[in-house]
Amino acid sequence: MKKLIVSMLAGGISLAAVQAWAADAVTLQLKWVAQAQFAGYYVAKAKGFYDEAGLDVTIKPGGPDIAPEQVIAGGGADVIVDWMAGALAARDKGAPLVNIAQPFAKGGLEIACPKDGPIKQPTDFKGHTVGVWYFGNEYPFFALMNKLGISTEGGPNGVTVLKQNFDVQPLVQKQADCIHVMTYNEYGQLLEAGFKPEDLLVFNYTEMGENMLEDGLYAMEDKLKDPAFQDKMARFVKASMKGWQYAVQNPDEAAEIVVDNGGDGEDHQKYMMGEVAKLIGDGKLDEAAYNRTAKMVLDQKIVAKEPSGAWTHDITDKAL
Repeated sequence: MKKLIVSMLAGGISLAAVQAWAADAVTLQLKWVAQAQFAGYYVAKAKGFYDEAGLDVTIKPGGPDIAPEQVIAGGGADVIVDWMAGALAARDKGAPLVNIAQPFAKGGLEIACPKDGPIKQPTDFKGHTVGVWYFGNEYPFFALMNKLGISTEGGPNGVTVLKQNFDVQPLVQKQADCIHVMTYNEYGQLLEAGFKPEDLLVFNYTEMGENMLEDGLYAMEDKLKDPAFQDKMARFVKASMKGWQYAVQNPDEAAEIVVDNGGDGEDHQKYMMGEVAKLIGDGKLDEAAYNRTAKMVLDQKIVAKEPSGAWTHDITDKAL
């Protein structure tokens, strides 16, 4: 390989062209559409961090009809961004996903309620309606209700679950007593809709100690048995975390890069990046956080048996 590269350079082919030819291809499937939630990956690509790592990375945005677990199981991606509960559920059903890195050390999921409404604490959800996202995002809420012993079947002693779109309209239009929001996205939409922080009562899953791990990086177990793939993933994680560190330190530039890649609204992306920056860690999975998440999905019977082999430090040990 080295002799061939030298020959190509001697033949007048540019270094950039040679690097592109020699780069290892990686396809990343995001959990949602292009936005600052994924800024680290877009920054790593735009700033050349992937190129420096010898990688040719394709970033595929997600959407309401795209399940990253299905995409990677079908061979459409090498690595995905996913929430741990969804990945564990997929693993339990036969798609052996493995967490190889955890860029989000903290979660951004929370429940927002009008302060002047009937909800003052989580136990008050009985007899009321709460907007809940699905597509794997429902697991934290159902786990919380399971822990509190509150039925999710409605009625005076249960909570009525409203299937919430990825917006804040159920609260704006008073279709629900509370809704789910992300600190870095829909909470800002509530403020844009006219709510003030002092108008809202917020139950943050992380602050309640009830959060499940959110945006982690996952690959398929069989592929991770290949040393060459392990090496490629280690380079990918290292370059991605370099992208995240740059994004945290340069949030406005990172937001502009996201907009250049299809992110909607520069001001909103800047707001989002500022909030996302508060959640980013060093990329290494915290075992205690994993154990908490695994116990919650097991207790709620999201998975039929206790997960095993669902994470590894091998990649981050090589990368970070």
